[in-house]
Amino acid sequence: MSRKSYAEQLEELRDSVLDMGGTVHERLNQALEAMVQVDEEWADEIGKGDDQIDDRYVEIERKCSDLLALQQPVASDLRLITASFKIITDIERIGDKVVNLTDYTKLVRDKRIMDEEDVLELGKFASSMFEDALSCYDSQDEDRAREIVDRDDEMDNMCEETTNRILGHLIEKESETLDKDEATRLGQQVSTELLTIRDLERVADHSTNIAARTIYLVTSTRELI
Repeated sequence: MSRKSYAEQLEELRDSVLDMGGTVHERLNQALEAMVQVDEEWADEIGKGDDQIDDRYVEIERKCSDLLALQQPVASDLRLITASFKIITDIERIGDKVVNLTDYTKLVRDKRIMDEEDVLELGKFASSMFEDALSCYDSQDEDRAREIVDRDDEMDNMCEETTNRILGHLIEKESETLDKDEATRLGQQVSTELLTIRDLERVADHSTNIAARTIYLVTSTRELI
């Protein structure tokens, strides 16, 4: 195989990772919109697309394996291949969180404890981290990747504040007399919203991982992975 063909395969690998990431990012934004609108039918359609993401993961994994097995990559190429393999794992896991969000949308039966603004704020922040992490991988921008890593602490703080508001609401409700059905619905709603926060936080965590892998790809240092 010619060196040019090998270079083309590396470029194809990078493009495949970005294409997979772009698809998952679009699905994430759709899932957030469906959640805000409490559109169960749309959420169900979004959730059904996860098999496509899994297939893409397997396809790119095979590309990485073939490049490692059939070529003798130099250090920089080896980092691209290994970083790409790890990055698609994070992308696939974000795809799993998208499915979870669509499931939570279908569980909403009563008025949310979280305001729509809370859902949107957390969701948009996590989504922007994911989008920026993919962009950094594309451009191999170390400085921007480090900024994304720093933003993870801000996301953690936002999630903690929202969690505390939900738990505060639950404590307030404990002083009221609720019948069994009301108490059950409240418990289910609190559980669903806490899981929503957890999964949006996980999206940010996986985006941070992508940024950290990009730093490794550019610098060869393992400080953040």
